[in-house]
Amino acid sequence: MMTKKMSLLLTGMLLCLAPDIKGNETDGRIKGIVMDGELGGPLEFVTVQVKAKGSDKILQGAVTGSDGNYSIGGLKKGEYIVTYSYIGYAEISKNITISNNSQTLNLGELTLEEDANQLGEVEIVAKKPQMRFELDRKVFDATQDIASEGGSASDLLANIPSVEVDNEGSVSLRGNSSVTVWINGKASGLTADNQADILEMMPAEDIKQVEVITNPSAKYSPEGTAGIINIILKDDRKPGYYGSVKAGADTDGGYQASGNINYSSSKVDAYANLSYRNREMKGGGITSRENTADNSFLDQTNNSKRQHNNWFGRIGATWHITKSDDLAFNMTGMTGGGDNNESIHYISTDKQKNTVYTSDRTTDGNSDMKMYNLELNYLHKFSENSNIDLTVSNNQWRNDGLSIYEQSTRYTDTDLTDKQEYQTQENNIKNKSWEVQADYTNKISDASRIEAGYKGTFQRESSPVDTYTGTTATDIEQDQALYNRFLYNQDVHALYMTYGGKWNNLSYQAGLRGEYWRVDTRSLDFDQEFNGKPSETFEKDYFKLFPSAFISYALPKNNEIQVNYTRRLRRPWGGQLNSFRNISDASNISFGNPELTPEYSHSFELNYIKTWESGHTLSLSGYYRSTDDVIQRIRFLNTADNVMYTTSENVARQQNSGLEIVGKNNLFSILSLTTTVNLYYSKLDGFSYLPEGAEAPVTGEEDESFNWNVRMIANVSLPWGVSLQGTGNYNSKRLMAQGYREPNYSVDLGLRKSFLKDKLTLSINARDLLDSRRFRTITSGDGFWQDSENWRGGRRVGFTLTYNFGNMNKKKDKSRSEEPDMYEMD
Repeated sequence: MMTKKMSLLLTGMLLCLAPDIKGNETDGRIKGIVMDGELGGPLEFVTVQVKAKGSDKILQGAVTGSDGNYSIGGLKKGEYIVTYSYIGYAEISKNITISNNSQTLNLGELTLEEDANQLGEVEIVAKKPQMRFELDRKVFDATQDIASEGGSASDLLANIPSVEVDNEGSVSLRGNSSVTVWINGKASGLTADNQADILEMMPAEDIKQVEVITNPSAKYSPEGTAGIINIILKDDRKPGYYGSVKAGADTDGGYQASGNINYSSSKVDAYANLSYRNREMKGGGITSRENTADNSFLDQTNNSKRQHNNWFGRIGATWHITKSDDLAFNMTGMTGGGDNNESIHYISTDKQKNTVYTSDRTTDGNSDMKMYNLELNYLHKFSENSNIDLTVSNNQWRNDGLSIYEQSTRYTDTDLTDKQEYQTQENNIKNKSWEVQADYTNKISDASRIEAGYKGTFQRESSPVDTYTGTTATDIEQDQALYNRFLYNQDVHALYMTYGGKWNNLSYQAGLRGEYWRVDTRSLDFDQEFNGKPSETFEKDYFKLFPSAFISYALPKNNEIQVNYTRRLRRPWGGQLNSFRNISDASNISFGNPELTPEYSHSFELNYIKTWESGHTLSLSGYYRSTDDVIQRIRFLNTADNVMYTTSENVARQQNSGLEIVGKNNLFSILSLTTTVNLYYSKLDGFSYLPEGAEAPVTGEEDESFNWNVRMIANVSLPWGVSLQGTGNYNSKRLMAQGYREPNYSVDLGLRKSFLKDKLTLSINARDLLDSRRFRTITSGDGFWQDSENWRGGRRVGFTLTYNFGNMNKKKDKSRSEEPDMYEMD
């Protein structure tokens, strides 16, 4: 049945695509490409308008595609003015003439720069914008984030407006943790199981920009109800060869070094880079729990230390086979490991606060992780207006870990015998996946475009865990009751089609994506793995449609309003489905739920953007999201052994609505501010659920809350060419299942100075300047109340020194009204 539905969807798309639709022939035509003068590369969604000379009436128009190209027809002989405009960039106008001898004009390459009053005749004084707005996303320039230099991708993401990274490395967007993270527009081996580790290993200096897409169209995967965070790695395309070397250190004892080299010509573009990072990170926490059944208490204090070192490398090349064909190969690899050590001290007291027992538990762990991504890409241009982009990629990730747990318990009652426990646990996680993707684009007229494609993802994961227990290191034996091998297989097939057009000042796009996916999981115990005992396989398959719709209207005086709708989902990931019980903390045991189902959401957004000639920009985004069967962690207490259990469940329906306000201000010629304020309301319906092993149902009453956060990034140009950057962030109290999270705040600071005509750059930064990045949660349920505070990292000061080499000569600056050297005729 599912195959039939996919076939019908495919047939409908093919009928829409064939044959290639062409408009009527016209007298005159212009074409060209628009480039981004701030970040390099093509600039998409630039509005190109044609007016008759001496008239304000718009005769024809177009919007640039993802490759920066545009083409406008239907022009009669005469003189015209062509204007190029893009929000936040300075408008450019050009004079052209259509005649019998030049009916088709190739206007060549044109570069748009940021709109700023500081732009001079030759020298550009203004800095690159740290954040800019595009039609469906916000783009954050990573190279301008001084505070994250020498840090990881996680450090960088923590500084991006509307994005938050908690003490476990989990990423959330607008307060929603159901966010998909991509690398260069693809999953690239990132899964919920390994995302935190890979982002911690990835150097921030390898990242060019980060795109935040809160409501992606049907062209993109619907995974992630909060949206997509797309990390774009550096891949310059300036002519010639050039590169840089970099080294740095911090006050925690960490250090790093990296180097990269790039080459670009008319036939080949190539790059290679390699980096090494050694990082030490301390953490800790305090937890107080009350057993409300007998009014006993358990207080817990933990301290941790992680020392990791890793290599990160990338290599790639693009061959321009012909003017219509490009073949590209890219490889990304990571390898590294380190030690994870933790100590936990427990004190158990009765209702009179008399000590019942004390216990100390230590964890000595080490891990060895390897990951690589291989990608082969072929681009063929059928014409100036249509192309097909084919990609095949293979991703492999492996993490081998060994943890040694040692716990001693001492009772105040002399009739009870003190306990000594020793345990080792081996984890060997292997994850393999293939991605196959085909994207077709056809600009069927000057004002409309159709896109269609297929994407297949095939993922396999095996996660065996072997445990040995005893009283000392010399008498441990395999604990068959704790053996587990988790097998996870998921195949996803997707077809999509979008159609977009423009009519005067109105732009629109509608799309539909159909996805069929199949998931099967098995959690094997010792007898099922080795003695032939039958095992249960959880198999589920789904076919769902995901529509999207976008409307944008350009108002007078640099105003724009946008409305959009998408349907999205969140699939449960491997760890959430694995019923194996994690015993790394004997008083807090977690396990997965193989019965979890996806959560689905309907997401609406209303956006308004206003720009001023003085350099100020205001963006308002109102949004509403309704999610069914939302997945959340729930906790229950086993009063017999005073152990807290944590699992996941589809608890209820959740509604979120909010307003995101982004302001960009250029003040006093030396100060630029980017301020983001998020105001959001959340309502979670009541629920009741009886998890395996619970003594009573876990319940939650209907709860609602108003949350907000604010983030400000200030860039100051100081004397002697010194740049100062400060980032402040505040998050209000936040609702969660069975409780809430307390407010938290943080401040980062960075300085940057260039020498030797920008060949040498020194950066100094302070992360968590106030040592305030702490996460405190209050939870309660049947029989318990718990207060927990955790922190990781703390205050850290670092410095980075960068040296650039190669033919780094800047291209000659041109006046904005300068005409190209010549026009080319077809």
